[in-house]
Amino acid sequence: MFRKLKAATIAFCLLVPVATGCAAQKAGIRNLGFAIQVGAFSDVRNAERLTAKLQKKGIEAFYFKKENGIYAVRFGDFERKEEASRAARKLVSERVIGPYFIAAPRPEGRRMEPVLEKAPAPSLRKAPPERQAKVEPRKEQEPREQEHRRREVEARKDRNDMGFIAARTAERFVGIPYRWGGDTVVDGMDCSGFVRAVYNLCGVNIPRTSREQFRVGDAVGKDELKDGDLVFFGASEDQITHVGIFVGGGRFVHAPKRGDDIKVSTIDEGYFQKRFVGAKRYF
Repeated sequence: MFRKLKAATIAFCLLVPVATGCAAQKAGIRNLGFAIQVGAFSDVRNAERLTAKLQKKGIEAFYFKKENGIYAVRFGDFERKEEASRAARKLVSERVIGPYFIAAPRPEGRRMEPVLEKAPAPSLRKAPPERQAKVEPRKEQEPREQEHRRREVEARKDRNDMGFIAARTAERFVGIPYRWGGDTVVDGMDCSGFVRAVYNLCGVNIPRTSREQFRVGDAVGKDELKDGDLVFFGASEDQITHVGIFVGGGRFVHAPKRGDDIKVSTIDEGYFQKRFVGAKRYF
């Protein structure tokens, strides 16, 4: 009887968000607790299979691409590290997962580096004049877009800017096949499952569906959009059908449809321009 109760408690923690003690101030949004991370796959299809396996057991899991190009799977929201470890050990004993890592929540009030991309640290050492003369021509040969991104990242001093971190994290998903949603425990999430996964990686828990996400956060005007804001589309505020993450320059990252690759589109494209409903900010 005790074992059954214990197993049920672990399953409940994997499915239902818990209060972490460092909840976000905005209603419906809070910091994520401890999570379980598993896998180190070079082929995204292996990450997909493990995610599907966990979802069939009723666990809300998602996969993502790490900064080194390797794919991993993450799930769970636990108040204490011991609870996460206990749940992970149980899944190992059932041969559902292999080696695992317990991801700690984002400490309240402390900075957090991008989960999927680290900004290059600026060098504090000045090169001698003769060396600078040799390096400068190489810079001129860099693609314009790459040079712009490098300068943008280096210029960003405030690493507490969670919107910036969320946007850069979202960009790392571009080109990855989208497989969340559909007939799993995250039924009905689809595009909202993607933005939820990005925010989870940044240590923030937001509602599951796009309609629920639109009901929380601070409303933002189209001309006031910043990195990390969520942009919503549909027939009206009561009929939200799509959501993406704004990444600057009028662009947003989104999962167009189930089975399609995650991609970048612009808000001013014909379809999205006509169906733009509004935007919300959660940080």
